[in-house]
Amino acid sequence: MKKCSCSFGKKLGKFLLKFCGIFVALNAVIFVIFFFDLDGKLLFNVVEPFLKKHYDNMERRDVLKEPYDLNKFPVYKYDD
Repeated sequence: MKKCSCSFGKKLGKFLLKFCGIFVALNAVIFVIFFFDLDGKLLFNVVEPFLKKHYDNMERRDVLKEPYDLNKFPVYKYDD
């Protein structure tokens, strides 16, 4: 029998080997991220302080200072 002299098989083999290597490396990185809870630590230490700083400085109306009438409903509009 003759061996195929085309290089398609070699290229396909190299591609599959690289693909499997990248797949294994990506799974290892994802495993480390979730095993050590790095995504949660990022959210807690970086994103949450930013959101707290932003939303704690927003102006809000004090609903306790508004008069209460039984037949009237308060106006829920913010002053711009």
